[in-house]
Amino acid sequence: MRREVYNWWKQAEKDFEGAAKNLKINEYYITAFLSQQAAEKSLKALYIHKKRASPGSTHSLIFLANELNVPEEFMSGLRKLNPDFIITRYPDAAQGLPYELYDREIAEERLEIAGRVMEWVRKELEI
Repeated sequence: MRREVYNWWKQAEKDFEGAAKNLKINEYYITAFLSQQAAEKSLKALYIHKKRASPGSTHSLIFLANELNVPEEFMSGLRKLNPDFIITRYPDAAQGLPYELYDREIAEERLEIAGRVMEWVRKELEI
């Protein structure tokens, strides 16, 4: 495995771990953000692995998924995660305070989505 792929994958794993830890301390918006990041970074690892090129500065899970022919069963979840890159961080993007927009149910769902995506990527990377 190329070093660049390994680095993206390892950071995705760390972000997922951080998402799970933040769920335990009721920081739901951080769980959502780190879940989005874990999915994004794992997809970027796979993109680099398969295409032997950088995906650029995109943060779009939908773009990455389409480029990688991610199975349709993951697309609904990726659509839910996609806006969390912005909404979890900026009050003006969220039309309110991000930490007030997320609850345990949403955070658990985001973590579960990221976990399923990462498991699929792990199989694709054969690690």
